[in-house]
Amino acid sequence: MTRLPIISGKDLLRVLKRLGYSVRDQKGSHVHLRHLTRPPLTVPMHDELDRGTLKAILRAAGLTPEELLEEL
Repeated sequence: MTRLPIISGKDLLRVLKRLGYSVRDQKGSHVHLRHLTRPPLTVPMHDELDRGTLKAILRAAGLTPEELLEEL
């Protein structure tokens, strides 16, 4: 299993947009995303995402750490 990288919310948002997510709105530092077939997500726009937060977002999006690294 690949260890999760430390990335920013901005980097994660860029990857999710390439995978078909679009920005629905933003409240404060949290961006709400939607997708036609996948569940909606909320991404905090922090300089460094906590690994637990990143893991939860990836699980909800149906991505593995390996897929994330390929997209980065």
